Amino acid sequence: MGYRKYKIVNWVGLLFLVVGMVQCNSKKQVQVTDTLTSGTLHISIDESYKPIMDEQIKVFEGSNPDAKIIAHYKSESACLNDIFNDSLTKMVIVTRGLSRKEENYFKESLHYLPRWDELATDAIAIVVNKKSTDTIFTLQRLQKQLTGLMGKNQQIIFDGLNATSTVRFAIDSILKGAKFDTGVVRAVKNSQSVLDFVAANENAVGLVGISWIGNPEDTAQVKMLQKLKMAYVKCDYCSDTPYVKPTQYGIMTKRYPLIRGLYYILRENYSGLGSGFLNFLQYERGQLIFRRAYLGPSKIGFGIRNVKINEKLAK
Repeated sequence: MGYRKYKIVNWVGLLFLVVGMVQCNSKKQVQVTDTLTSGTLHISIDESYKPIMDEQIKVFEGSNPDAKIIAHYKSESACLNDIFNDSLTKMVIVTRGLSRKEENYFKESLHYLPRWDELATDAIAIVVNKKSTDTIFTLQRLQKQLTGLMGKNQQIIFDGLNATSTVRFAIDSILKGAKFDTGVVRAVKNSQSVLDFVAANENAVGLVGISWIGNPEDTAQVKMLQKLKMAYVKCDYCSDTPYVKPTQYGIMTKRYPLIRGLYYILRENYSGLGSGFLNFLQYERGQLIFRRAYLGPSKIGFGIRNVKINEKLAK
């Protein structure tokens, strides 16, 4: 009889323990402090997208005064590390989506799959010093220069040798398995440092995200273009213009060869501020901001037409 009593007491105690754990977990799950238009969102952003994402955040916060987006600008690998390992980071903006292996990891660890997709298309611009007359490039030439097969007269400047999206793009899309010649390639702190270095060195060639230098309506970028210029890159299938610059038209028609996607990854399984900011980015207002910054919007189609104007507009 005593043993049975002891057993019943143990089972009752275990039941209370389980109920208590369920209640604690339920409390943790309902501790949501943000909505679609209010709260605080920590977001890690590829540093090469800083100019355009600063503008997106500014407009979103202006329309939603109860929302605060804290942007952390980092290398692409650091952003991806945040989305995997930092519970505070609910969203990242990078140049790729999740791999199948990464999706499986989230399914197993979080029991749901984060949303991800392309928001816009941008490009890697090749910039040279204003005094340089060497403004014509091909992918083959870039590969030879990066591997040291064209000598060491020119330095190729990146926004960091390790783990930046620009470096990964060069490895995947230009080198295609070949290795950098470290005697030719030089790393500086960030994208702004790339522009500053090229502006100060006549024999330097820089690779930088187009949002840092491609907006003719940004006064800081126009001022920087007084010290350097964007180079032309060969378009292998263009019949009319064999060499093109990374203009919006060249990006959207893929005539310019060094293009890449701007992606979001959102680790949020409820309608919080991350979802609210994503809605802003992928619908009309956010897509118009991408367009106004001379990137290629990916979610809303904007027609590109050649127009010939025969009459002058009245002053």
